[in-house]
Amino acid sequence: MGSAVAQCPHGITSHSTGNLGQNKLGYSSRCSKFPCQLDFARFGLLHQGSSAASSSDHSTEFGRRINAVPDMDDMFWDKVPTPLLDMVENPIHLKNLSVQELKGLASEIRSELSCIMSEKPNSLKASLAVVELTIAIHHVFHAPVDKILWDVGEQTYAHKILTGRRALMRMMRQKNGLSGFTSRFESEYDSFGTGHGCNSVSAGLGMAIARDIKGKRDRVVTVISNATTLAGQVYEAMSNAGYLDSNMIVILNDSRRSLHPKIEQEPKTSITALSSTLIKIQSSKSFRKFREAAKGITKRIGRGMHELAAKFDEYARGMIGPQGSTLFEELGLYYIGPVDGHNLEDLICVLQQVSSLDSMGPVLIHVITEDNHQDAECNEKIESDNPQEGMITSYDDSVSSSVQTRTYSDCLVDSLLMEAEKHKDIVLVHAGMEMEPSFQVLQETFADRFFDVGMAEQHAVTFSAGLSRGGLRPFCIIPSTFLQRAYDQVVHDVDRQKIPVRFVITSAGLVGNSGPVYCGAFDVTFMSCLPNMIVMAPSDEDELVDMVATAAQIDDRPVCFRYPRGAIVRTDHFMHPGIPLEIGKGRVLVEGKEVALLGYGAMVQNCLKAQALLSRLGIEVTVADARFCKPLDTELLTLLCENHKFLITVEEGSIGGFASHVAQFIALNGHLDGTVKWRPIVLPDSYIENGLPEEQLARAGLSGHHIAATVLRLLGRVREALLLMC
Repeated sequence: MGSAVAQCPHGITSHSTGNLGQNKLGYSSRCSKFPCQLDFARFGLLHQGSSAASSSDHSTEFGRRINAVPDMDDMFWDKVPTPLLDMVENPIHLKNLSVQELKGLASEIRSELSCIMSEKPNSLKASLAVVELTIAIHHVFHAPVDKILWDVGEQTYAHKILTGRRALMRMMRQKNGLSGFTSRFESEYDSFGTGHGCNSVSAGLGMAIARDIKGKRDRVVTVISNATTLAGQVYEAMSNAGYLDSNMIVILNDSRRSLHPKIEQEPKTSITALSSTLIKIQSSKSFRKFREAAKGITKRIGRGMHELAAKFDEYARGMIGPQGSTLFEELGLYYIGPVDGHNLEDLICVLQQVSSLDSMGPVLIHVITEDNHQDAECNEKIESDNPQEGMITSYDDSVSSSVQTRTYSDCLVDSLLMEAEKHKDIVLVHAGMEMEPSFQVLQETFADRFFDVGMAEQHAVTFSAGLSRGGLRPFCIIPSTFLQRAYDQVVHDVDRQKIPVRFVITSAGLVGNSGPVYCGAFDVTFMSCLPNMIVMAPSDEDELVDMVATAAQIDDRPVCFRYPRGAIVRTDHFMHPGIPLEIGKGRVLVEGKEVALLGYGAMVQNCLKAQALLSRLGIEVTVADARFCKPLDTELLTLLCENHKFLITVEEGSIGGFASHVAQFIALNGHLDGTVKWRPIVLPDSYIENGLPEEQLARAGLSGHHIAATVLRLLGRVREALLLMC
């Protein structure tokens, strides 16, 4: 074993520990054209002088994280050889490859992805579907000068491999590893950060207009998906793009997936040799010029002739394209398609034609892909790695387990089923990127009363308000991070009108390896500031069931409750019927002296862990469960302040949440003027990167040990606090 340094063509130095001659991927020994390794200390950082590089905190953060790379011998695994992929370290190496070589590269990328991502079959399918499209984009366009934007993180894995991040793919969504999404702080090839989808057309249009104002000539390419087209922002952006008429390319990756089974059962659009030829004509520069010239002639002849010609053009193009294709023309985008997303010749031809079009406005390329388009080798790998029938994988991608684990969502489903027996007017609305497996039971049981609207979170909230005004009891189920997108609707369509919508906020708090994109850090803050909203959070599965019953009975104002992602507290739990709670009432779980821990939601469990640790040191503390953030249990707060020297509030939320409401009350009522001292423990004012849930809690200072250490420091026992954290 030794250390080796190699130089890449683009000035990226490699530092690798290990016997390079025995490297199973053979970057050095087997790739004579590009004999290099990546320098993980420098990889992915933006060039000095770029706008994003000025954010020193983020750049430094990523530089520090990338250094933590596993030993090379541990990273590389037995798999089929990938000689073409071994030569590709960044997109420039694709330029001189023939179409046949690019096809071979696509096969190798599929093999690579199946080895790396086989434990996440859903993400893998989305990535495998766009391999040829990703290769074609990078073959034709010149990133990072040309801007390539993606809407959905799961479709970017091939993009990450081709842009210098191959060696770190096994560390995706892990501590000190790659993000599961595109990130400006991770690579200069990621022009814009992927989050909840539907943002790429808006951001791409902004980049295109900025380019035009500055007189530059780079291309802007955005890739959207079926899920993206459920969100209204996409159509707002397309309409604006059509009006502004700036050059940009929108690629719709159509995997033929829909929320509506009836649509999926309809005949699928076929791609034939004739349609392939017509698409190439459609995308050609000469045809576009002829079409623009024809428009000019008909305008000069007269308005009637121009309108007649426009209708004929729309009718003819509608005959060529699939059903609904003229929608994009109406929005002002020149429609090309459908294109076979697995035919590299057609993809490259169309993209090359479109990339050469100057001053002809926005274009939409409709690409048809198949989620199950895989090599036989990949199919075998995925099938062998998938769980057996009867086993489940956790929705939390921080845990890969084939053991049947009961989650908070399972408890929610059971409690909703029980409440639906009592209240026949209960209806369920679900929104978000994807549905947890638990909710599929509800969908099957209440086929006529379960509405899954996908990424249309804004619609989900106002739709729920309409259901409520129609005399029903809607439960609107939205993950915390996606509820952020519908906040305006929560304010004006629900809370301001005091409409009783029951918000079920899932995946609240830290979410493990889904990182900051899916982290639910802000819901307590932005929901509890609304005048009419009841805000509560269960400390365990028993309280979750009771809060479902509580929400079902509230019919004069909106209510919300949050619960974390993952397993319940007690695995041998027996489901009991829900008992409605008294609004605004908490409870004391453990009585002690001097110090009171007031937990909110899931953090009550960590307060109990801290209490157990402190009890071993002879310190008896009080542990209370707030249950409600709004309205607060003011009697409980007064009792805690009068009988203790220290009050510590603990929550898995941002600044401005539960602790802020506590501070408002105890300050205005003079409790801080007496002997009690108050300390809040909240999430830090920063985004917590990927990691296991316990790692994230430790980093945030919210573990039982951290809470106990805070108590010890307040009591002046600093040395014991330090020892506790060792």
